Amino acid sequence: MFLYLSKLLPLFFYPLGLASISLIVALVTLWKRPRIAAIAISLSLILLLLCSNAWVAKSLVRSLEWQNIPLAQIPNAQAIVVLGGATKSGVWPRPTVDLSESGDRVIYAAQLYRQKKAPTIILSGGRIDWRGSGSPESTDMATILTSIGIPAEVIIQEPDSLNTYENAVNVRKILESRDIKQVLLITSAMHMPRSLKIFQRQGIDVIPAPTDFLVSKGEFQELTNTPKAAILNLLPDTNNLHQFTNALKEYIGSFIYRLRGWI
Repeated sequence: MFLYLSKLLPLFFYPLGLASISLIVALVTLWKRPRIAAIAISLSLILLLLCSNAWVAKSLVRSLEWQNIPLAQIPNAQAIVVLGGATKSGVWPRPTVDLSESGDRVIYAAQLYRQKKAPTIILSGGRIDWRGSGSPESTDMATILTSIGIPAEVIIQEPDSLNTYENAVNVRKILESRDIKQVLLITSAMHMPRSLKIFQRQGIDVIPAPTDFLVSKGEFQELTNTPKAAILNLLPDTNNLHQFTNALKEYIGSFIYRLRGWI
């Protein structure tokens, strides 16, 4: 139940959810209390305009992603841990497993393995039953890795985790059983601050290896390159709204995890 509520309740705090609630209030109060309706409509409009412009969205994303800038030289470790959320199962009409927007995680793991940064790759992630059918995410990631030449014998799957806390708990059990002391943790840069704290809370010696950066130095500088760019980046854009929402999700997630004592 906690898992379901943790996915459901935050939706009402995201920009689109809040704007929708505000518009429902406006619709209900439009005839008898037009002033309240006007306030609700104005709130919805301001919320969407604010959260869907590049200045606000990229600043919020940057505040998370740039907390763990990759080291110039990634150190060696005993294992590479890759968190789920990077694949879409090979369910019809997909001919095979697809990489999702966060698929850089899987490719980066292969690159670090080939650079001999660690001899083992641990793939952590299950599949929430009410979020579509298919294999566990760990299985999907293994399929991708073996298809690009990573030996199956170096891959360890952890197919039971349904959130980041469970990732850390279940991976810790694998590490203890194999006497692995230090790992490279791969996840999206935006997700890394929360993931790192959770793994460290489990007593795991973690070296962050973030990937899938949405905001680079060059992209952030583009906001003010020219007056035209500055104006265009103030206009609403669905991609900006999506990025803002994902960043807000991380902050809300950190707050909830801290309340539960997970970080």
